[in-house]
Amino acid sequence: MQINLTELFSVEGKEKAYTAEIEMDHFPAPGGVLEVVSKEPAVFRIRNLGGKKLLLEGSASLVLQIPCSRCLEPVDVPFKLDIMQELDMEASDAERVEELNEQPYVSGYYLDVDQLIGNELLLNLPMKVLCREDCRGICNRCGMNLNHGNCSCDQSSPDPRMSVIQDIFQQFKEV
Repeated sequence: MQINLTELFSVEGKEKAYTAEIEMDHFPAPGGVLEVVSKEPAVFRIRNLGGKKLLLEGSASLVLQIPCSRCLEPVDVPFKLDIMQELDMEASDAERVEELNEQPYVSGYYLDVDQLIGNELLLNLPMKVLCREDCRGICNRCGMNLNHGNCSCDQSSPDPRMSVIQDIFQQFKEV
């Protein structure tokens, strides 16, 4: 959804509240595309600060389905985003890049809500997601989820640095 910001420029100090539906069903994260399980409309309050500058304050709530870092089972992770941005509508795209204040969610006098929410999500993604604190992960040989039971794989993994000694023992066994 896009919000037209032109009506706010008429009077300095003018403020308006917006409720915008979040249209994204999938979020392209660095590790892959995540599904948006549930979402609530985003609520914004935008105020004209004068000099073509706007203050955007808002909040959004949504739940992403992220795979567990150990066993890869999907985990519903809730996000409560509090957003506060100052939008300089007079700055050109080149000036924004130079100041490292890029705002790809502002195009002309339109605010792209999904792009803004996506940027905030990207900043708030957790480093590690676990389905539960004592998650056992998956077997590194057969790929079985160890939370559902034990696999029949040989769990003794020899140290590769000891392979020369292993070879010597194998030679003496053969004699």
